[in-house]
Amino acid sequence: MPPISLHEPTARYLSFEEREEIAVLREQEHGVREIARRIGRDPSTVSRELRRNAATGAGKQGYRAGVAQWKGQQAAERPKVAKLAVNQRLRAYVEHKLAGEVNDAEGRRIAGPNVSWARRRHGRRQDRRWGVVWSPEQISNRLKVDFPDDESMRVSHETIYQSLYVQGRGALKRELTACLRTGRALGEPRARTAHSGRTFVTDDVKISQRPAQVADRAVAGHWEGDLIIGLEKSAIGTLVERKSRYTMLLHLPRMKGFGTISIVKNRPPLAGHGAEAVNAAITAQIGSLPKQLRRSLTWDQGAEMAQHVQLKIDTGIAIYFCDPHSPWQRTSNENTNEILRQYFPKGTDLSRWTEKDLQAVAATLNARPRKTLEWHTPAEVFQEQLSSLAQAGVASTP
Repeated sequence: MPPISLHEPTARYLSFEEREEIAVLREQEHGVREIARRIGRDPSTVSRELRRNAATGAGKQGYRAGVAQWKGQQAAERPKVAKLAVNQRLRAYVEHKLAGEVNDAEGRRIAGPNVSWARRRHGRRQDRRWGVVWSPEQISNRLKVDFPDDESMRVSHETIYQSLYVQGRGALKRELTACLRTGRALGEPRARTAHSGRTFVTDDVKISQRPAQVADRAVAGHWEGDLIIGLEKSAIGTLVERKSRYTMLLHLPRMKGFGTISIVKNRPPLAGHGAEAVNAAITAQIGSLPKQLRRSLTWDQGAEMAQHVQLKIDTGIAIYFCDPHSPWQRTSNENTNEILRQYFPKGTDLSRWTEKDLQAVAATLNARPRKTLEWHTPAEVFQEQLSSLAQAGVASTP
């Protein structure tokens, strides 16, 4: 065995002294967590060290600090030859599971669309290449099933991704990225996905900043809102008060020229549910309510709320936004929208309904008794809130 170095470049790696202590504690039959606690490392670090760097001489597996130090240094040497570049059989397996042919029940090839690789994502609404298209994770785990006794047929999903996206790391052709589920020719940095979402949603208006009193529904005046979308971009806005479940519907008629005038950038959407139209509809509905019933409004991160700052100025209501793809953060509104679909099914033209029609449907919903309200109706509970505020105002008048 070549000489070992006792110097470690950073504290990230186990030192020789730590390996000696692991060996002593292991000999004393201490468990992984106890060893980790004594040397100040994570239990997974100790477990991985014992598994990877154990001595295997004389048919027995034990742990010796010297052997572990040498194995660790050998594994850390760079550059390393990519596994898929030297193992032809493994590379062939991976390539087949990524881009293998699609066959019918009789084994005949089904060509699918003729799509050339364009070095970028084709898009969801365009043809994609047909193939076996297993994900790297599926390939990595299936290898253990197909080759249970062949340790050479092992590769991690991260290695496959690196071989595709970092051309110096492997022998897989860049064109095979088209066989991934995303179809991206470039990996997307984690920093980019971590900051995905609407640019108008700043930290101070995220749902994490919403007062805790909103969650328990003990205080009236906290609302949830959303749009229900129909045929050809038609929409109806919905507002639900969290305590009483009282519902208001926003009439969002299409603007003149919809379907006949071409779309102009930075102009209000002709579909009728742009930011200005939604702001005006919300202001018309809740602007006349007492201030105590205009405490907060929680919405998803739709573009229709891009002018939320102006809405707050016009109505005095605080605006908060849910996290992306988190409808459970607006449960009252989501449940109400599901009920509304009995009147406004998906795939139907919602623009045909007048404001009078929407008010009638809202009144019908508000007249339904609710179990959560002890079989009172939202209209009754909301009226009690209004009456209570009115009496409080009279009592406070000198």
